[in-house]
Amino acid sequence: MGFFSTVLGFFGFGVGVTLGLVIGYYLFIYFQPTDVKHPVIRPLVELDTKSLESMLPEIPHWVKNPDFDRIDWLNKFVETMWPYLDKAICKTAKEIAKPIIAENTAKYKIDSVEFETLTLGSLPPTFQGMKVYTTDEQELIMEPSIKWAGNPNITVVVKAYGLKATVQVIDLQVFAIPRITLKPLVPSFPCFAKILVSLMEKPHVDFGLKLLGADLMAIPGLYVFVQEIIKTQVANMYLWPKVLEVQIMDPTKAQKKPVGILHVNVVRAVKLTKKDLMGKSDPYVKLKLTEDKLPSKKTSVKRSNLNPEWNEEFKLVVKDPESQALELTVYDWEQVGKHDRMGMNVIPLKDLTPDETKSLTLNLLKNMDANDPTNEKFRGQLTVDVTYKPFKEGDSDVDASDESGIIEKAPDGTPEGGGLLVVIVHEAQDVEGKHHTNPYVRILFRGEEKKTKHIKKNRDPRWEEEFQFVCEEPPTNEKMQLEVISRPSSIGIHSKENLGYVVISLADVINNRRINEKYHLIDSKNGRIQLELQWRTS
Repeated sequence: MGFFSTVLGFFGFGVGVTLGLVIGYYLFIYFQPTDVKHPVIRPLVELDTKSLESMLPEIPHWVKNPDFDRIDWLNKFVETMWPYLDKAICKTAKEIAKPIIAENTAKYKIDSVEFETLTLGSLPPTFQGMKVYTTDEQELIMEPSIKWAGNPNITVVVKAYGLKATVQVIDLQVFAIPRITLKPLVPSFPCFAKILVSLMEKPHVDFGLKLLGADLMAIPGLYVFVQEIIKTQVANMYLWPKVLEVQIMDPTKAQKKPVGILHVNVVRAVKLTKKDLMGKSDPYVKLKLTEDKLPSKKTSVKRSNLNPEWNEEFKLVVKDPESQALELTVYDWEQVGKHDRMGMNVIPLKDLTPDETKSLTLNLLKNMDANDPTNEKFRGQLTVDVTYKPFKEGDSDVDASDESGIIEKAPDGTPEGGGLLVVIVHEAQDVEGKHHTNPYVRILFRGEEKKTKHIKKNRDPRWEEEFQFVCEEPPTNEKMQLEVISRPSSIGIHSKENLGYVVISLADVINNRRINEKYHLIDSKNGRIQLELQWRTS
């Protein structure tokens, strides 16, 4: 070792290595390379085709076609729900396949066909975009771009003639763009009567098929043959304009057009139980038909009377006499606070003989639960006269296209040549204040002001309140203003907030007798209000 060290030192190896390390470190620290450039950042629109293909090997539809919308939220939803959707879909598939298998096993003399395993795997389908069409028809059209490269495991065991064969489907891939049409749109949940599905182009279907453990798709020529058969058969069944129709509900029942008028005369009530600690009650009756979303009709209030007489008549539109019932509820009117319910009862319309007036005296109950022992307590009786008059062919009492009822006549005493202007405040949506949202509606007409009740902490309040204005003459050239206002809490430091308003020209109301529309609120970002206005004449 001493000899070699002496030789290397003689040739300057030790000094040279040391000197080289010092110089290299100095150059590395104090000198910058001149051939290194900063990367150029450019928008995607400025890139050429090859650059885009290298960055995006598979370009989604929302990039290639501007009319496709991104639906990443739906992919996240499906990804989260996929373990549960897998079980639900497989269970439904077994139930659908069971009668089909039973029918064909007997036909082809097969002993049995059973699912040994049935799972769609852990990989959910991906929606690359969705196109939505709007039309003038009562329908909603969607075209999602679906790609599913799944890992399902579907194993079917077939037994016949003493033999057993196992068929397994694996590595399924499906690429398709179906057109999904929901029609007609109806006012009953789920708000559409049919689902129509068709394909806008031949789908791509790829899968592995094992028979007795051997991969059949590996046989030369069989793969292409099976692909073409599947594409052709699916195209023959579902390629647009051919459709797969799934009935959700009977559209005629969903629409539930009027079939008759129920005439109700609220005659009297007797022996009502008083609700007030001091003095007598102030009763009135609310009446409505079940399965009807219209606001209840009301009688007048009879002050300090436990045996009131009304003799007030009402007309209600009947849509399904077999299932609907007349619901009558007696309330005790209160100046402040909630009105107390004194009792109720119902009259099933199927118990009424058409065109025959029936006088009924009903015992008032706490509720309609037959097993509730509190209903045995006497709460008074209510007498009503009811007549169900079904429409006859050619009747024009109710416009069949108008599902919300008829226009009543103005009460006696209405000025001749004038009428009764009725405002029904149904609901509002997406109203929001800066500091609080306790909305109520203020109606301003001819210097008169009327208000709904206020609803605490609600961005989508529902009032269903009716207001009336007596007019000496038709207000054809006049307008009505309705304001949505938020009232602060009693201990709040903030003042009232205006959540939006709308000004309505009454000419349309007078000419059409009735309008029922949803208005966008002025000075509100997204607020809307549903209003119904009627012009009643004597």
